[in-house]
Amino acid sequence: MSRPKRILILGPESTGKSTLAEKLAKHFEEPWVPEVARGYLEKLNHPYAYEDLLQIGKQQMAMEDEMAMQAKNYLFCDTDLRVIQVWSQHRFGKVDPWVLAEIARRTYDLILLCATDLPWQVDPLREHPELERRQQFFEIYKQLSQVSGFPWILVSGDTAKRLNTGIQAVGSLKKE
Repeated sequence: MSRPKRILILGPESTGKSTLAEKLAKHFEEPWVPEVARGYLEKLNHPYAYEDLLQIGKQQMAMEDEMAMQAKNYLFCDTDLRVIQVWSQHRFGKVDPWVLAEIARRTYDLILLCATDLPWQVDPLREHPELERRQQFFEIYKQLSQVSGFPWILVSGDTAKRLNTGIQAVGSLKKE
C-alpha cells in the first residue's frame, strides 16, 4: 500500500485554512487533520508558554500520523510545525530543536499557501487582526514554503475560489 499524499494548508491567522482543509477532505472523501492548538489553548487557564508550543507540536504530529493511517490517497493537514516555528520565534525568540528537526524530517507533497485576502474573523485565540501584521506573517510563511523543497501554490479569493484552486492543485499531483 502506498502512502497517502500529504497536503499542507499553511498561512497566517484567519486565512481560511481550516475551512479549506475540511472542504478538500470532503471533496476527495479523505481525512483531514484539524489544528490541535485550538483545543489545547482552550483548555489552558493561563497564557501559553514556550513549553506549550512544543506540546502542541508533538500532539499535532501524532494526530497527523494517526490520520495518515486512515487515508487512502490524500491527507489534508490544517497546519504543521512551521506554525509552531513561526509563533515560537515571534513570541519567545527561540524554537525548540525538536520542532526544527521534525520540520526537516517530514515531507509534504504539496503546500497550499493561504493569502490574507479574506476578512478577519474575530476569535479570542487569534492575536493579530491588523492586515499589515497578517501580511508580515504571510511573507514568513511564503519564505518557508519556498525553502521547503515541496511544491506549493498560492490560494486566494473567496472560499469557493480557494476550494477550486485546491481541487485543481491536488488533482494535478501524480499518482504513485
